[in-house]
Amino acid sequence: MSWVKKDLLGLEYLTKEEIELILDTADSFKEVSTREIKKVPALRGKTAVNLFYEPSTRTRVSFEVAAKRLSADVINIATETSSVRKGETLIDTGKNIQALKADMIIMRHNCSGAANMLARALDISVINAGDGWHEHPTQALLDMFTLKEKLGRIEGLNVTIVGDIAHSRVARSNIWGLTKLGANVTACAPEMLLPVAIEKMGVKTSSNIDEALKEADAVNVLRMQFERDEGAAFPQQLDYFKRFGITRERLAKAKKDIVVMHPGPINRGIEMSSDVADGANSVILDQVTNGIAVRMAVLFLVAQAREVKA
Repeated sequence: MSWVKKDLLGLEYLTKEEIELILDTADSFKEVSTREIKKVPALRGKTAVNLFYEPSTRTRVSFEVAAKRLSADVINIATETSSVRKGETLIDTGKNIQALKADMIIMRHNCSGAANMLARALDISVINAGDGWHEHPTQALLDMFTLKEKLGRIEGLNVTIVGDIAHSRVARSNIWGLTKLGANVTACAPEMLLPVAIEKMGVKTSSNIDEALKEADAVNVLRMQFERDEGAAFPQQLDYFKRFGITRERLAKAKKDIVVMHPGPINRGIEMSSDVADGANSVILDQVTNGIAVRMAVLFLVAQAREVKA
């Protein structure tokens, strides 16, 4: 199949075949990063704009590296030093970037739905790099790419997602993607951090981490977003680690080859112990590496779709 969408806004909106196309394209691009000259001319003459309304290290840099390895020009806009501080709206910012003849905007925003709203207002491509609590599609794609690389498949895998699921765009995108590709997903968290009716997304829920790990082929450990704790609703950090932290002792009761993932940044001693984060089961740095190939694939496919449409 061929890619026809001008934007990538979330995995909820993609078919199984579209997700598989991105993963297959990423597989073909991964080899580029092993070359002495890490560059191909696929997007030569194109301009990608990183527009980030929230702090980011991995995602912003990964998109920048991906675009440059495709030979695109990259512009980074830090909103704290832009006209946003003067009251410029998101749509006006996007239209000005479009008027500068950029080809795509990669945007992170603290409001759910912001990427969708911008995409509807613009003719150029919009790629969602995380919007509020809604979705973070490329993070989920690189997570799935890593799982497939390490375990050979997605279909039939038992994947446990543990942590602050209520506030997690990473969890939502992973759930949409994994279930569409045939994985069995368990969401594990304290009850106050499990979204209402999350079972309707096709997942099991649990508040017992040891039970949730028992049959898991992989565990994706989310960052606890304590900065969002309004009204002291979150468990205390040490209590959370005691009840839900991924430790060497807990992994000893799980499958021997269980894959341990984390989207970063890691709060060591809260979400997982350092010996797990740096241990043999961890693929956390592989996720970072694979993010480049996945984002190269997304940029390439979106750009090709715009060319065909034009």
